[in-house]
Amino acid sequence: MELSSVIQITFNSRGLANLPTEGGGRVAPVLFRSDALASLTPAGIQALADLGIGTVIDLRTDAERARAADVLPEDGSVEFVPLPVLGGAMDEMVQRLLPASGATASPTPEQLAAAVEQVPTLPELYTSILENSAAQFVALARAVIAAAPTERPGVLFHCTAGKDRTGLAAALLLSVAGVARDRIVTDYTKTEANLAGPFAQQLKGLITSMGMPLTPRLETLATKSPAEAIETALDWVTTEHGDARGYLGSGGLSDAESDELRRALVSQG
Repeated sequence: MELSSVIQITFNSRGLANLPTEGGGRVAPVLFRSDALASLTPAGIQALADLGIGTVIDLRTDAERARAADVLPEDGSVEFVPLPVLGGAMDEMVQRLLPASGATASPTPEQLAAAVEQVPTLPELYTSILENSAAQFVALARAVIAAAPTERPGVLFHCTAGKDRTGLAAALLLSVAGVARDRIVTDYTKTEANLAGPFAQQLKGLITSMGMPLTPRLETLATKSPAEAIETALDWVTTEHGDARGYLGSGGLSDAESDELRRALVSQG
């Protein structure tokens, strides 16, 4: 369910409720994904209450969060959980690839070419994030479990654009719920259309403003959500851990917690 017109102002918000799960169930109305909440209006804040969202998980780095902090209710009705997942911050990646500040007045063509060669593909980025972030995704899973018995069981998780870190989190949680792979991929690919326009232009402008040429690979990293990327991530999870439950187990989620997570995510009938 698209929610960008409801959670104002966001560009890539949606609820994941009612997706069918194996065994005849449906995803419960407890999962919400979004881009950053730094521009929420009073109407957007009210929407969190109307949707039953009582927990917001921020997957951005500390630096991203410092530049554009989420706007949330001042009454404490929404629990805020900073949960940095490293590797998905576009500006921080570009900064790492470019020559160190002060080395030259500006990067030479040779230095820029070398930096561009180091840019990962989107599937490579996702594999790297998964390899290094099991503990963070387990913390997200536990937040879903903890919220389930509360009056506002909805959990909204987001990064900057709601594409990469958020997309991986959604794929893992939906996999545990028993949602078919093709529906997980379809949800992921919606992001590209949601980001098209001014938001995508802003992301691309961030790259060029730092002196990096906007190559097709960088444009894909910043604004695209091709099925291949999340397919590769899901393949990696299957190959390395058997399934999403096994992956979360590698980060410390117990079998009992996995069962509890599944119960929190699925409504029967």
